[in-house]
Amino acid sequence: MVTKKLVRPLFVFCVAFSICVLGRGLAKKDGETAKQVTWRFDQTAALGGHATKVLGHPQVIETPMGKSIAFNGVDDALFVDVHPLAGAETWTWEMIFKPDADGRPEQRIFHLQSIDPATGTDVPEERMLFEIRIVKGEWCLDSFATSGGQRLPLLNCEKRYPFRRWYRVTTVYDGKMLKNYVGDELQGEGEVHLIPQRPGHSSAGVRINLVDHYKGSIYSSRFTRSALDVGDFLKMPMGN
Repeated sequence: MVTKKLVRPLFVFCVAFSICVLGRGLAKKDGETAKQVTWRFDQTAALGGHATKVLGHPQVIETPMGKSIAFNGVDDALFVDVHPLAGAETWTWEMIFKPDADGRPEQRIFHLQSIDPATGTDVPEERMLFEIRIVKGEWCLDSFATSGGQRLPLLNCEKRYPFRRWYRVTTVYDGKMLKNYVGDELQGEGEVHLIPQRPGHSSAGVRINLVDHYKGSIYSSRFTRSALDVGDFLKMPMGN
């Protein structure tokens, strides 16, 4: 038999437990707070459960790995109103993609951008990007991150890669060092102090300000709120 003295504490406990469970569930669903989240590029209407704004006509295509999205390098892009690594002190950002050989020499593939909550405008010095450069018929990786008045581009075109295949690229920040990889191969590294970025939005297929479109396909991207070791990087899907 439950006495009146126990009813109120029991009720408070149930409410608190329900809020905790609900909050944890929302955190797992929300790309800004989940410990790790993967966005599959298998439809143009949404990325990672977030509705997209579609520019141009990016196409869902079939590949041996499954569906991916192809961007034409001219006017195709997807925008989402979320910065999936906002608030992260350390992080790992991965992307599986396949660039085309006939794109422009400089291409911005994926852009994470903070917004000033007071003005509702982009914060120029608070962003992360995956980019490529095309040099002598091959491509090289350019990763860029800036926040808190510090910035570091990681571009090494001494290491170049052929087209016509899928690659996993990765940028890792451990709170002190920023590194980037193609596959498991380190491309560059440098010391930099990057404060956590504020919430914002993201673009795939072009830079946020609509310059330097990307020509090629994207299969997936994963965002982790910790610095992963190479052995824990996203595994390439079968059939690539």
